[in-house]
Amino acid sequence: MSRTFEEELKSFEKVILRISNLALFPKKISVRGAENFVREGPNIIVGNHVGSYKDVAVLFKTIPRPIFFTANKMIFSKEDFSFLVRKHLYRSMKNFGLMVHFLLNPFFTLIVRYISSNIAKVGYIPVDLYEGRAAAVRKCQEYLKVGRAIVLLQGRGHFDDADPNPYVARFRHGPAAMAYNLYKEDRLDVPVTPLAFFGTHLPFGVPATIQVNVGQPMFISRYWVENDSRQTVENFRQALEKTVNRLFLELLRDR
Repeated sequence: MSRTFEEELKSFEKVILRISNLALFPKKISVRGAENFVREGPNIIVGNHVGSYKDVAVLFKTIPRPIFFTANKMIFSKEDFSFLVRKHLYRSMKNFGLMVHFLLNPFFTLIVRYISSNIAKVGYIPVDLYEGRAAAVRKCQEYLKVGRAIVLLQGRGHFDDADPNPYVARFRHGPAAMAYNLYKEDRLDVPVTPLAFFGTHLPFGVPATIQVNVGQPMFISRYWVENDSRQTVENFRQALEKTVNRLFLELLRDR
């Protein structure tokens, strides 16, 4: 008898925790608003995304329930995932990053092989970043209908100081559109949890305290415009982006 995704995730819990600790070493985590996490039932979690794998590691360590991510389908392939690791190290540390990859290649090979072989077993949803995402949207909605929590981080996954707002990218319509579809078609008013990170953009191995600020759940029903789907989705998209910006600024003010 095959196991559910939740059961698979539970069996990998210790390994995920070890990998998350390694990914964040030697950083610490500080969370405010943890009481705002939705502990059961459908939930969309949105936030800024500048820390690549470090954002994922932080969420695995802080969210008190099984969570499911959309993920670049390249990490389901050992060869493609290895390429992404080298690319990330170069982006973070330039030529020094390539040297680190060369020196630690046996270690990275082991991690890449393990993750690419097992990632599908814990509910990751493969997304082709170069083609349409309609299939991924439908898959996410299926997960939400059965009471799962989906993480939809907004941003490129890395810090770009040429961007006018390098920490919080403009939100895409995906999370708001999913919430709209489920409310219109199934009368399922999915809570959307906004959160903000600061500190995950710092390179691997740099000591720091990663701060996370979790806001209260938001609902698309409160932004509904009758007979106007586009405006409803846009209203909610803007509200989510504005809220994450506010949560992020709160972290900066209190540093």
